[in-house]
Amino acid sequence: MTQNNVQTPRRLAFELLIKTEKAKQYSNIALDKALEASALSDVDRRLASALFYGIIEKKLTLDYRISQLSQRPLSDIDAQTACAIRLGLYQLIFMEKIPPHAAINESVSLVSRKSSGFVNAILRSHTRSPMLSFPAPTKEPIEYLSTAYSVCPELCAKFTDTFGFERTESIFKAISVPVATTLRVNTLKITRDELAERITAPASTSISPHGLKVCGAVRNIYGFDDGLFFVQDEASQICVEALDARPDMTVMDICSCPGSKSFGAAISMENRGQILSYDLHENKLSLILEGARRLGIDIIKVEARDGRSPINELFGKADRVLCDVPCSGFGVLAKKPELRYKNPVDSASLPDIQLSILENACNYVRDGGSLVYSTCTVFPEENEQNVQRFLQKHKDFVLTPFSVGTLSVPSGYITLMPDTHGTDGFFIAKLTKRNDK
Repeated sequence: MTQNNVQTPRRLAFELLIKTEKAKQYSNIALDKALEASALSDVDRRLASALFYGIIEKKLTLDYRISQLSQRPLSDIDAQTACAIRLGLYQLIFMEKIPPHAAINESVSLVSRKSSGFVNAILRSHTRSPMLSFPAPTKEPIEYLSTAYSVCPELCAKFTDTFGFERTESIFKAISVPVATTLRVNTLKITRDELAERITAPASTSISPHGLKVCGAVRNIYGFDDGLFFVQDEASQICVEALDARPDMTVMDICSCPGSKSFGAAISMENRGQILSYDLHENKLSLILEGARRLGIDIIKVEARDGRSPINELFGKADRVLCDVPCSGFGVLAKKPELRYKNPVDSASLPDIQLSILENACNYVRDGGSLVYSTCTVFPEENEQNVQRFLQKHKDFVLTPFSVGTLSVPSGYITLMPDTHGTDGFFIAKLTKRNDK
């Protein structure tokens, strides 16, 4: 039993961290539910969110620090006590504006009297010698990357095998910087410049012509209820621009949930034509319908479908097809911190699934029409290697150059990277079906 049960941002983060670790829930869903049920102020909600996400993101770094401060191995420390220590250490190491006495005392108050002395001793030991030291990168590069950037060793090895040590560290540094929220302006209702004048401290996206980077709770931003924008990373916006959807076209979005790319295509089409949005999970389709209503879009039709299952009557009917396939997600580590601890071996079967979806999706493209294949990962076997496998079988498709804003892609495909483009890690390939008639 903890010493008291008063709801505080630290207690909410603490209890939620324990719950999600046991239940293996997605962090964003678990946090949203907990915040909705709480009576915390907006300020306290922001603190709870920062602690919750931050501790998940830095878990291996915090555990490495615990191993340096404690004579007891982490495996011998019960889950609640370890979580309280992580909570305190995260504030002491990464949150400069929080006074050390508050970080320590609040963390100690979360555990039983039996454990409070141990938690207090570990945290105070850190304050006496606060410098972090990690394994030498030249001698133990994987250990260094894993503990310094809190990414599991298996994933660190995958990154270094693909990109080399220096580039991997560059990527990890980029995903360790707090990311702003990126909005896609609904130009059916307002221009980017007009919206920028009405919200607090926005910054225009550097590549996408329709994006704004902002801080703060999205629902509190001017224009949310009126459908003046929706949340969409710049990489996804670039993907939609590459699709080049136009008014009065027929567009198919094969794996569409939660719907942001369908929304972007509908806006590009000036809400004229039709978009057929499919997803394997029927329970998620309501997200698309709700979002479309808020944005004032009425050309999207939804249906539950496996992207590998053909719809014969639609073969050759689509002007544009978007094939944003399920992927390992290793391009969005900055936004989904639990993916830092996912073994890439668990994703080994994905390339074949992705290729099956792509090979089915290509059937819907009319002669002269285009297909965009995309993922939110950075590894070649899910990206350019899959495209090459596809092209070897489908000689009627060719890679097609495209450009978006200041970005030119003469090869027809690109992997956007956090350290060079300032976006999610994201792959885009544009393919056009030959029109030999």
